[in-house]
Amino acid sequence: MQGKKVFAEEKVLLFSLSAHVPEHNFYRRLKQEVDLDFLYELTQPYYGRCGQQSIDPVVFFKLCLVGYLENIVSDRQLIEHCSLRLDLLYFLDYQLDEPWHSPVSRTRQLYPEALFESLFDQVFRLCVEKGMVVGRRQAIDSAPVKANASMDSLLLKQPAGSVKMYVNQITIENSSAAEESNRNKNSKPEQFISAPEHQLRKLEKHQDNLKESPKGLGGNHEKARLVSNKTHYGPTDGDARISIKPGKAKKLNYHCSLAVDTAKGVISHVQADLADGRDSQYLPAITLKLQRRLLDNELLLQELLADSGYSNGSNYSFLEQRKIIGWIPVFGQYKPEIEGFPYNQQQDQFTCPAGKILSFKTFDTNAEGGLLKIYRATYQDCKQCPLKSSCVPKSPCRQITRTAYDPEYRRALERQQSRKGKRMKRLRQSTVEPVFGSLIHYYGLRQIGVRGKAGAHKVMLLAATAFNLKKYMKFKPVKVVSQALALVKEQQNVFARYFIAFTTLFTTRKVLPGWQ
Repeated sequence: MQGKKVFAEEKVLLFSLSAHVPEHNFYRRLKQEVDLDFLYELTQPYYGRCGQQSIDPVVFFKLCLVGYLENIVSDRQLIEHCSLRLDLLYFLDYQLDEPWHSPVSRTRQLYPEALFESLFDQVFRLCVEKGMVVGRRQAIDSAPVKANASMDSLLLKQPAGSVKMYVNQITIENSSAAEESNRNKNSKPEQFISAPEHQLRKLEKHQDNLKESPKGLGGNHEKARLVSNKTHYGPTDGDARISIKPGKAKKLNYHCSLAVDTAKGVISHVQADLADGRDSQYLPAITLKLQRRLLDNELLLQELLADSGYSNGSNYSFLEQRKIIGWIPVFGQYKPEIEGFPYNQQQDQFTCPAGKILSFKTFDTNAEGGLLKIYRATYQDCKQCPLKSSCVPKSPCRQITRTAYDPEYRRALERQQSRKGKRMKRLRQSTVEPVFGSLIHYYGLRQIGVRGKAGAHKVMLLAATAFNLKKYMKFKPVKVVSQALALVKEQQNVFARYFIAFTTLFTTRKVLPGWQ
């Protein structure tokens, strides 16, 4: 007889989530192995003593971690997804018919960055205790992450105190007041950023020259819009900056810096910075915070791997002062030797082709604040030199400008060209770059869904925490007994080789001279 299923809505349902979630389920094992109850004490100062109860802090952080583990960046989509999964309901301690708390985004704004860092530190400590982190060698890298702002919303900066700046501000405030009923009450007002008037005039003249140039690369097109961080800003997110990645279009981004332990690929540090800064200027802060986290876990940082974007004389000197070996390729503009001008390192001076001395005179700085050393020949030597017309025809004497960190550059270049340096380059590429790809494609870091640098930092911390949790749950430590057996077996093999060698020696009568 053919059966036919008829659905009947039950008013009373006796159902046990724990009985329907298998023991090998990822979220069931995660709930058993990771305890987040320490968050109750840390979040207590951010709540009052009366009023309606908020969302459980542990549940909030579990929800956030589920979002990044499942690659879901929308809060509403995350709630809907969790309500349809039995294992997620069990992980969050929710029943089938239990109502959900909605203010996930408001709770994220309530908690400071330090609270998210505490969660990251706790998960990192678990990885250390499980033997996944060695700490001796770390690889760092960075990448732009798209901000929650559009290039079409960019506004031109106005001089501070100008009439146009005041009129624009009043106009936007009036329009925002008219739409206040249709807006989220917790959304931040648009920011207004000004710039010095002389700087704006200089940049405007430069852009006009680009438009008039025949090689303006599209700058003279009628719809072309020349924008930069010095002339334009995003009113919805003042911390987002215009940046470009090779082969990609200009976008408003944040700068994500990442440090990964080379042993098992555990993320040891992550931070959000402004996208208009260079990688090299963020390396000291990354190193100090990374060292502090490793020392808290009784680990010592000895080697740092990075690409040429972090190449900087002050960075080399900084790492040497901290007793850290920096495997950072020297940037292409640096030249260890000047043709025709040999350098005497002991006396700190150059010798010109005519045999005259260019001695050290003074220190100077470049436009970026880098420290320079000035070497100059005497006026009399250059005046009487027969090579002056070809050497310095328009200057009274020959001058050489070198970086003040030339010894550090030379040592870095020597490390780079060594056999180990090439191996460290391959190790960095195979360690930190796959982690960045995983965060962007599988852990919700393709775009920052919140606004502000603080919010971007929270998002990056949660994504890195979810990544470490996934590795923590998958990692199976090698048993100590098996390691001891392997060591004993190796020693037995060594003893067997020596025994065979001595046996062969005496059986073939190849006795050493003097033996009878």
